[in-house]
Amino acid sequence: MSIETALNAIKAGKIILIYDFDDRERESDLTVASQFITPAIVRQMRKDAGGLLCCITPAKIAKGVGLPYLSDVFWDEREKYPVLGLMAPTDIPYDNTKSSFGITINHRKTYTGIPDNDRALTIAEFAKTIFQKKPYDEIAKDLGQNFRAPGHVHLLNTSEHLLENRHGHTELASAMMYMAGVLPSASICEMMGDDGKSNTKSNCMAYAEKHSIPFVTGNEVLEAWADFKKKTGLDV
Repeated sequence: MSIETALNAIKAGKIILIYDFDDRERESDLTVASQFITPAIVRQMRKDAGGLLCCITPAKIAKGVGLPYLSDVFWDEREKYPVLGLMAPTDIPYDNTKSSFGITINHRKTYTGIPDNDRALTIAEFAKTIFQKKPYDEIAKDLGQNFRAPGHVHLLNTSEHLLENRHGHTELASAMMYMAGVLPSASICEMMGDDGKSNTKSNCMAYAEKHSIPFVTGNEVLEAWADFKKKTGLDV
């Protein structure tokens, strides 16, 4: 299927599959615009994918409201907790940049935060909150009023200058959201296999075909993103 088919699916609130690269994670992630997530989609990700369900924050918003990379929080606390400094993620085998992991959150209206209904609520309300057209300090206050941390939804922060320095699923999925014209936060979950490893590209393509889910590769996203930036001048 083409990039256009995938972008149309995103606009319609549907899931797509994104495979990264043969020389990177070699993983496929179920991906949906966070604004459209539902308990049913969370359940599909949990049962059919089985990886870690994460919600993405654009770099400029994360910086503006003060949502940190978790590795920075750990590094800043290394004097108090030396083991955090010792465990710094300096040897990620597929990436020469730091981890995109941010903090974890629950919406304050959830109970434990982990059921499908709870995580769908947290993700949908998070996307609604961070894209409000108001100053960052007011958005930060809304985040504090409506969410607690830690929680059961893992946030990811994109790198600055999207897809220039880092080509992870965090950035690939975000680029697809921008190109689709939806709120640029994606929720993603890795496809796991039954052999204790990530599911293979061929298996994920078969799953996509069986369920009529658009399947795109990192190289296709990079090519489309380059054209999109040339046409729009967007730099995020």
